[in-house]
Amino acid sequence: GGDHTITYPILQAVAEKHGPVGLVHVDAHTDTGDRALGEEIYHGTPFRRCVEEGLLDCSRVLQVGLRGSSYDPDPYKYCREQGFRVVPAEECWRKSLVPLMAEVRQQMGNKPVYISFDIDGLDPAYAMGTGTPEIAGLTPAQALEIIRGCKGLNIVGCDLVEVAPMYDVSGNTALLGANLLFEMLCVLPGVKTV
Repeated sequence: GGDHTITYPILQAVAEKHGPVGLVHVDAHTDTGDRALGEEIYHGTPFRRCVEEGLLDCSRVLQVGLRGSSYDPDPYKYCREQGFRVVPAEECWRKSLVPLMAEVRQQMGNKPVYISFDIDGLDPAYAMGTGTPEIAGLTPAQALEIIRGCKGLNIVGCDLVEVAPMYDVSGNTALLGANLLFEMLCVLPGVKTV
């Protein structure tokens, strides 16, 4: 739970211990905005702040599932300028993400990696309980492929954000979020699974 603002102080603490980290970021939005309503810190700005503070190894940042409305004609320009690997949702439609994650494992190497998963990376057909839903997102199976594709990486932390149960009376979003967090725990270094 919590909005994506929580990732910023977490990455400050992680970088204090490990230095700049790689990032696997699943989201409908880049969260690299500069300001909103005059504020520099809100749920649409955490990764810009992280770049500015040198918390991320930008050559090892993956953003996957991006889509939706934007205030900018080129919403991924900032990310690409930083060296992020940007994978819009439409590049994921109707296919397995196992090959992508094999490439990502090579990109991340054995250096520290953080996983940040915004539930709105998934299509609202599966996860409507979020504050900023965007149509045409990832499927739960693709979410599992991404998370399970991180197994073997030097994962130093993870989060799952933006679950808003009050927007989904069925409880499916909370169930999906809990299962994705469980999957993240299973890919942490040293965790043995059957």
